Amino acid sequence: MTATSITMRANRKNMQGFTVIELMVTVAILAVLASLAAPSFGSIVDRWRVRQVVGDLESTLYYARSEAIKRGGRLSLTKLKNSAGGCQNAPTTEEWGCGWIAFADLNGDGTRQSTEPVLRQFALPGNVNVIRRPSGNSLKFDRWGMTNGNNTLSFVLSPVPAGVSSASTYTVCLAAGGRIRSLPGEIECKAQP
Repeated sequence: MTATSITMRANRKNMQGFTVIELMVTVAILAVLASLAAPSFGSIVDRWRVRQVVGDLESTLYYARSEAIKRGGRLSLTKLKNSAGGCQNAPTTEEWGCGWIAFADLNGDGTRQSTEPVLRQFALPGNVNVIRRPSGNSLKFDRWGMTNGNNTLSFVLSPVPAGVSSASTYTVCLAAGGRIRSLPGEIECKAQP
């Protein structure tokens, strides 16, 4: 035997790895831990999705107010209609789950014509439900950034499979004067003194 072959045998004895059984046990333990953790991640993901849409809605409402003030009014926010039949054929006007469009409402009717420019558009992915109360297809802003009507209105946002009973549900309140608040849960928005 040469010195090289003796060194190689010594190195092989020092090299240690995992056996197939050890790897299978490790993978089984990881699978059990992942299956235990998965349900809790579902609620975290739902909450994250709803909070993202709440942020998008709030930014659109603030943008619509500022643009209405800048343009001297005639700015509307309307629900986005899905050509595939989703929101367009919705039984009520309170369902805004496809998204919304902020546009320059040149004729002041609250309905977007092809000649009226779209200023901002948000299409929702479909995993968050948005309900407007009281119902309506559009929301008009005047030259002071105030909304049409005297009352407070709300948007209730919830994850699609769970509905408004979910702990991830949020309500965005919009006062006629333009104050915007987002609160956890499905609540009734009341005018603040």
